[in-house]
Amino acid sequence: MSVRPTGRVFPTAAGADLVIERSFHAPIEDVWASVSEPDRLARWFGRWSGEAGPGKYVMLQLGFEKDASPCRVLIESCRPPAHLAVCMKDDHGDWRLELTLEQRGDTTQLRFVQHLTDPGLVGDTGPGWEYYLDMLIAAHGGQPLPDFANYYPAQREYFASQIVA
Repeated sequence: MSVRPTGRVFPTAAGADLVIERSFHAPIEDVWASVSEPDRLARWFGRWSGEAGPGKYVMLQLGFEKDASPCRVLIESCRPPAHLAVCMKDDHGDWRLELTLEQRGDTTQLRFVQHLTDPGLVGDTGPGWEYYLDMLIAAHGGQPLPDFANYYPAQREYFASQIVA
């Protein structure tokens, strides 16, 4: 199976932003629950625990990464059901991530942004986020989960070509 990448990379003063969007035929509150409630998040990404809120840390255990250690996640901003910004650190580096949800009629648009200080990493991170967001689509719709082998390394070149010098 071939999965076409959709993400784009935009230069910023601090590096680059990786932006990926997905659409859901569901109310914004339902999609928000899929990205914020521990049990629903665990279906496609990982389970978090702790007392959540802006300025607080939670612990995240990734569910689909072999031998992943739990990581601390700082919730920088949380405005249900429309926006979540977090900063996390794991064995692979620091991750600044944002999710924005917008209701458009009977569709909810999700916009994911990874703020990269090193744009050269996008060839490795882009395929992973495409995979996870497709995992979200599948988990939300009760469909079979995708296979990571269809994303990486197949999409690496596409994302690497997005870097503007």
